[in-house]
Amino acid sequence: MTYQSNILIVDDEAIGRETLQDLLVTEDYRLDFASDGATALAQAAELQPDLILLDVMMPGMDGFEVCRRLRADPLLSEVPVIMVTALDDQASLLEGIRAGADDFISKPFNRAELRARTRTITRLNRYRRLLVERARFGWMVEQVDDGYLVIDAHDRILYANPQARLYLGLHLSNADPAASRPVSLTELAQRQYNLEPQRAWATWPPPSSDASPPTRYMVRPESPTSSAFWLQVDTLEMSAEAQQQYFIRLRDVTSSIETRNNMWTFHSHISHKLKTPLGYLTGFLEVLAEDWPKLSEKKIKTYLSAAQDGAARLKEEIMDVFQYVAVSDTVQPSSHTCSVDTLSTLVPEVNADLEIQSIAITYTDLPNPEATLVPLSCPALKLVLYELLENALKFHPKQAPAVAIKVAGVDQGVSIQVRDDGMTLSPAQLAHAWTPYYQGEKYVTGQTPGMGLGLSVVAALVWNVGGTCRLYNRQEGTGVVVELVLPLAPPPTG
Repeated sequence: MTYQSNILIVDDEAIGRETLQDLLVTEDYRLDFASDGATALAQAAELQPDLILLDVMMPGMDGFEVCRRLRADPLLSEVPVIMVTALDDQASLLEGIRAGADDFISKPFNRAELRARTRTITRLNRYRRLLVERARFGWMVEQVDDGYLVIDAHDRILYANPQARLYLGLHLSNADPAASRPVSLTELAQRQYNLEPQRAWATWPPPSSDASPPTRYMVRPESPTSSAFWLQVDTLEMSAEAQQQYFIRLRDVTSSIETRNNMWTFHSHISHKLKTPLGYLTGFLEVLAEDWPKLSEKKIKTYLSAAQDGAARLKEEIMDVFQYVAVSDTVQPSSHTCSVDTLSTLVPEVNADLEIQSIAITYTDLPNPEATLVPLSCPALKLVLYELLENALKFHPKQAPAVAIKVAGVDQGVSIQVRDDGMTLSPAQLAHAWTPYYQGEKYVTGQTPGMGLGLSVVAALVWNVGGTCRLYNRQEGTGVVVELVLPLAPPPTG
């Protein structure tokens, strides 16, 4: 988009305004007009013009006084003023200089001189404005809490504000002290962070054609001495004459990720704690309400007893929820470890609620599953399984998936694959599956849009401890495979 300079022409005579308009109309300026000093000041405040062509000889407030008032206004003091005058005596020129005029043009006008001076001053004022805006922007970026960088098309850091340098461990110079060449953003980030989701980072720097860019994160996993740290990476493509550049924001989202994790784990926990006893209670009461005249006294007592048992169990579970709220850190990844052998127990517990008819779990390349620990608590691992199995169930066209869970030892730790025979996903759904709150097109079941919040929180729990997540379509048929790779946790001491 081409910038169009704005010129305010001030002259009490219509012929003067029209003459200047005729001389400048072919120069692609935006022209505005004022016929007296007071109107000129009001329009200057509103328009913030790039140049004011100001007639000296006007009744009431003359051009000298208008110029003095412009220079006294902090918002207008730097607007260039060319005084238009028929006066050629030295005293008038000195008066104009003292008033703050930048230049003078004498009547009658020399067409070439007028255009040349106008063109030069508007160009210089445009550059001045750009420099002022850049200085203001630079000052603002230096003060903010977010990290900001500029990278080129080869991922090389051209600029990093203080917060970005802090996040990335850069010295005050924008170069990597350990390298003789400009440092790559991803190369530098990978020394401290895991780049997730890996599928999203496979295209970096992001293509300019990406209308719906995936959310990218830099995650510093939990350690024995520190909590996980999350940076969300947002990009804005910049236009540059020499080469393609990107403006990058690094935003600390650790707190929001933790809050979302806590909400999801709490909701998941109470969901399958309360569902079964509530079903018993409401089911038997509904039968009693509809059929009690036809029921025998013995049947009524039986149903009331069952409903009472359901209410007692519901009360017990609600008390457990209260206890869970008090000790909610039991599902935090760093609270406990869990052996992979426990999965054999957790899967049937989860499936008691979901009632998937075909589900199997196998172990490979794990000589001693009982002693193989991962850095997730058992409650957290159970919630992860629940989310993955529930997705397999509700996204299956007939809600009857065949699920195979494979637990295997790998170089990085332990791989947990959950494979189903449900829907095949589109490339867009695969790319955005781990994005919080992503809602894709509805599946043929017509029940649940998108991948839901739970899958993104599964990834958050896994990334928090330095693990990785993958989601891909099965090669041998319909359905998807969710693969979680968890690092090994150190054995307990003492």
